[in-house]
Amino acid sequence: NGILTDDSLSMIEGVLKVSELSASEIMVPRSQIKAIDCTKPRDEWIAEATASGHSRFPVIDGDFSQVKGLLHAKDILNALLSQDFRLEEHLREAKFIPETMPLNLLLTEFKREHQHLALVVDEFGEVTGLLTIEDVLEQIVGDIDDEFDTVDTEAGNIVSLSRGKWSVRAITHLTQFNQYFGASLSDPHCETIGGIISDRLERVPKRGDKIEAAGFRFCVTDADDRQAKTISVERIPRTAPKADASSGGR
Repeated sequence: NGILTDDSLSMIEGVLKVSELSASEIMVPRSQIKAIDCTKPRDEWIAEATASGHSRFPVIDGDFSQVKGLLHAKDILNALLSQDFRLEEHLREAKFIPETMPLNLLLTEFKREHQHLALVVDEFGEVTGLLTIEDVLEQIVGDIDDEFDTVDTEAGNIVSLSRGKWSVRAITHLTQFNQYFGASLSDPHCETIGGIISDRLERVPKRGDKIEAAGFRFCVTDADDRQAKTISVERIPRTAPKADASSGGR
C-alpha cells in the first residue's frame, strides 16, 4: 500500500530473518579466519595482521585448539613502536558461542557485553568459524563496506555465467544454494557445496572433478591441495518420457 519504502521493508525483512538464522549459517569458516599465531616471528605476524585490514584478531598457539585470546589492531601499534612489546600482556578474553546460537540472541549478547567478535565452536568445542557484530548487522541493513574491503570479482557466492550455467563458490552454504535455485540439496555430513563435492568423491576435490546431485551437474573449476574453491553448476535437462510403443505413435 506504499506505507513502507523499499529500504524500510528490506530492513524489516532482515530483522525477521535474523531471528531465524544461526551462527553456523553466516560465520566465516575456520579456514578463512585471519589469526595471529604467537609461535611465528613477531615481524611475520605483524605484517600479516596489518595487511589484512581487520581490527581484531584471534591469537592462537600453533592452531585453533589453543586460542590464547584476542588482540586489537591498535595494540599492534605498540608492537611496532616498542621492542619490549609482550603479546600476552595485551590479550583480551575471547568469546565462544555454539554453532546453533540464533543471531538475534548473539546480537543481544554483543550489545550487553560490549563485544564485537565471537569464535564459533561445534558440539566438541572445536573452533569452526568466526562472527563479528558487523556480520550480524549486515543481515539487517545489507553489506557494510569500509576502506579495507575489496571488491569480489565474482560478485558473490553465485554468479550467472550464461543461460543455464553458474559459477558457485565452494563455501556457499546449502541453504543459500537451495534458496537461489529452488532446490532441495542436502547432506547430513556437510553444510556447503564444497562439502557436498568432497562427500560424494570421498576425497579432496581436484580441478575437473564432476558429480551429479539433485538434478544438477557440478564441475570443480578451481581447487588447492585442501579444498575446492569454485564450481561450475548446470541443471541436468529433464528427458522427455518415451512414447508408448503400443499406441502406434498416435
